[in-house]
Amino acid sequence: MTQSSKPAKKRVAVTGGTGKLGKACVKDLLAHGYDVFVIDTVAPEKGIPSIIADLSDFGQTLDAFSSVGHEIHAGVGTNAFDAIVHLAAFPTPRQYPDAHLFQNNIMGTYNVFEAARRLGIHNVIWASSETTLGEPFDGGEPYAPVDEDYPLRAKSAYALAKVLMEDMARQFVLQTPAMKLVGLRFSNVMEPQDYAKFPAYDHDPEERKWNMWAYIDARDGSQAIRKAIEWEATGMHPFIIANADTVMSKSSAELMKNYLPQVPVKKALGQHETLLSIEKARRVLGYEPEFSWRDAKSR
Repeated sequence: MTQSSKPAKKRVAVTGGTGKLGKACVKDLLAHGYDVFVIDTVAPEKGIPSIIADLSDFGQTLDAFSSVGHEIHAGVGTNAFDAIVHLAAFPTPRQYPDAHLFQNNIMGTYNVFEAARRLGIHNVIWASSETTLGEPFDGGEPYAPVDEDYPLRAKSAYALAKVLMEDMARQFVLQTPAMKLVGLRFSNVMEPQDYAKFPAYDHDPEERKWNMWAYIDARDGSQAIRKAIEWEATGMHPFIIANADTVMSKSSAELMKNYLPQVPVKKALGQHETLLSIEKARRVLGYEPEFSWRDAKSR
């Protein structure tokens, strides 16, 4: 194949590309041959094409998704992007007053979905959250490991926005059946430098009980995003995305027995098996975590 006949790189817009998961996502996509364009409220590293935009404003959102660099490519059939990765949001409960956080996160996601629909960009991956599953876990859960059949239970304004985003996505694909909207329910995002504090969790397992001792390495979260982009499907699809192990040295069975004894355990557990099940992501997306705090490899 000659240079001129090579297929064009796929173009992906990443909102929130300067955040903890966003930076890892951008790095991973670039490493796998994608053209990446960052949309955020601050500029990314020098050399990465970007635009500063407030996604709570629909006009700014529509403009951002209609352009690459200084060029404008608006309109169905001449889309700027093959896919959108929507990570921009206030990232944690009570970071801001509830009503402000809820309005920012839910409206930003509506604007992303609607701008994508109007521009004919049908491949949208967005950050849902483990909080949709009823965090903080307190012993009243129906079973473990938690999976995608779990009843959604919002215990904060942050979680409520995430639950409603998933409902909203289901309605969007009813309006536009060609769309693929994948909600990745990310666990607590960690970077390699965060792993130094993990051994201390053994002193008080209650400290991390709130999410069943789960986590997601930002690099593995990025792998899940890329595989969701590449997965050919239509419709709305949620996936739990966690690492294969817990943050604890104690066994998963011991943790459940001693700290969540009321919760039925549906299966025999591996030694440190995650209690937020990633079986669906493994089966459907081909997701397989590559990193663990236990070896703390930085690749």
